[in-house]
Amino acid sequence: MRVIQNGHLFQVSFMTNVFPVNCYLVEEGEGLSLIDAALPYSAKAILRAAEEIGKPISKIILTHAHEDHVGALDAIREVLPDVPVYISVRDHRLMNGDVSLDPHEDQTAIKGGVPKKLKTRANILLKEGDRVGSLIVIETPGHTPGSISLLDTRTNALIAGDAFQTRGGLAVAGDFRLLFPFPAFATWSKVTALKSAKKLKGYQPKLLAVGHGEMIENPLKGIEEAINHLEKKLG
Repeated sequence: MRVIQNGHLFQVSFMTNVFPVNCYLVEEGEGLSLIDAALPYSAKAILRAAEEIGKPISKIILTHAHEDHVGALDAIREVLPDVPVYISVRDHRLMNGDVSLDPHEDQTAIKGGVPKKLKTRANILLKEGDRVGSLIVIETPGHTPGSISLLDTRTNALIAGDAFQTRGGLAVAGDFRLLFPFPAFATWSKVTALKSAKKLKGYQPKLLAVGHGEMIENPLKGIEEAINHLEKKLG
């Protein structure tokens, strides 16, 4: 485990040299919001990171329902059974194993590791514009139909889940990067992801924090280049 702090945000990383998987702890007054739950073996390390920060985890927010973002959720909830779990209305279906698509959605199969053994279910469902503490919910479908990103209103730090990756180069979800192709393999709709990336650019984030790769300060130029790269591929 590796922990890097940037303002109110703590990036908690696993397997940084091989297959980096990040989750985040966000300081909120006397507590911490945990964004995503990494891998199944990550629970003890995540709880230890919170202990070292010196504040309890008071909320768990999931950017989407893939296994590498909900992996330690059951184990954490065994220790913290009263902590609420948040996910988008749309990805709550995925959390329950429902891979069906709505008529208005890109009719391509949902990809990635959809959890099959997860016991925990979210008890608070999120939609566009909802606030969880200092975080605003932004619906950013593409990697999954119900993916969300979270913008910290205090700092304009953007926690984007897998809407972007920075490992292997900053890329929009679904844009294949040879040095780290796995997020692309797990992306449901490149076209939808591109629309979401453009939406996120409009928020002019000061910091970009993603599920796979390092945090990037002042990321707007890189985001624009990533959007242009995928846009050219899609024609």
